[in-house]
Amino acid sequence: MAELTYYCGTMDSGKSTLALQTAHNHQSRGRTGLIFTNKDRAGSGIISSRLGLSSPAIEVIPALDIHKFVVDALSAGDRIDYIICDEAQFYEPVQIEQLARIVDGLGIDVYAFGILSDFRTMLFPGSARLVELADRVNTLQVEALCWCGSRATHNARTVGGVMVVEGEQVVVGDVSPGSEVGYEVLCRRHHMRQVTARASRAGHASSQPLPFNQ
Repeated sequence: MAELTYYCGTMDSGKSTLALQTAHNHQSRGRTGLIFTNKDRAGSGIISSRLGLSSPAIEVIPALDIHKFVVDALSAGDRIDYIICDEAQFYEPVQIEQLARIVDGLGIDVYAFGILSDFRTMLFPGSARLVELADRVNTLQVEALCWCGSRATHNARTVGGVMVVEGEQVVVGDVSPGSEVGYEVLCRRHHMRQVTARASRAGHASSQPLPFNQ
């Protein structure tokens, strides 16, 4: 039976690397598939890893009917043994439903990779629908670390190096230092305190329990 599997984690947890590795594993066995992505930091129509790996991909714009795209490809004689979907948190909920239809109706395995929650700790709509529909939801085994050394569980957005908790849900940035709009992974404790690595170096970190009124 084909399955819809969702691999999720924070930023910097290796999800794109795993997506590319999964595609390579299938391709090395003579299997043929499709690779989709959305808003990759390297640009449109590409899936990239911070380790330097990359591959061409199909850009998932909001109007794309993924199910129809796959059916049309099959009708044209293409062989599709598997589908890789990176940055799945950015897909429309209806597109996640289309992935489920591909699995159930066409018998094609779909491997989705993404981030569960945004910089406000709210679930992305695409991720929420994947959690609801996926046959399996797997947390990535490579743990990203907060600056304090604890397991990172939340994504923080910084603008000009300062953490923000308001704004548009989707703004493309990177975890690389120096970006005007950047992202940093933090443990829950420091995300709630809004203490980034930069703030900790400035002496804002505290070992005291988090007050509920802050």
